[in-house]
Amino acid sequence: MATNTLRVATVDNPLKCAILISGGGSGMEAMLRHQQESNCLHTTCVVISNKPDVLGIDRAKQFDTPVVVVELPKNLEGRARRLAHEDAIEKVLHQYSVELIILSGYMRLLSPEIVSRWAGQIINIHPSLLPDFPGAHAHRDVIAAGATKSGCSVHYVDAGMDTGRIIAQRAVSVGLDDTEETLSAKVKEIEHRLYPIVIDAIASGDFSNL
Repeated sequence: MATNTLRVATVDNPLKCAILISGGGSGMEAMLRHQQESNCLHTTCVVISNKPDVLGIDRAKQFDTPVVVVELPKNLEGRARRLAHEDAIEKVLHQYSVELIILSGYMRLLSPEIVSRWAGQIINIHPSLLPDFPGAHAHRDVIAAGATKSGCSVHYVDAGMDTGRIIAQRAVSVGLDDTEETLSAKVKEIEHRLYPIVIDAIASGDFSNL
């Protein structure tokens, strides 16, 4: 059973979220639409992209959501580069008084340092039924393994790769004729429904409907 470390939000005082993206932002768009179209207990006060000129930036702007691009520093390498990048992201998070970090197609592994500072406040969605098929190529790995079932998992982020405590999962069947592209489309459909529901649960403190 999932537990909450965050305050219980209200419609008048919604949980302040940041969505971190690296690409097209279709999951981010589904979250923003959910927040806009319902009496929602959470709101996205900023979208942060680690890449410029990605479609997700345009999608966020269509919802009048502030967007900040925080690229990797070009004058540093290795661990110093990673930590400087995360420091810059954290400045944005504090600027917008963010309470919950939502990773949505964010393709960077966070350092143990930032994960520790935001323990219980970083959520990710992964396109497989964890703990099976972690990592960046889940759909390829599912098909290569001949699995008949896949899906998505929403989990708290820890210092490992897709190893944090699972909050909720949804499954889809994998057909013999499925490709990475067709399986991705199936999983995205359920991701876009599940992720907003999980953030609803976190904001309300009520996980009973998951």
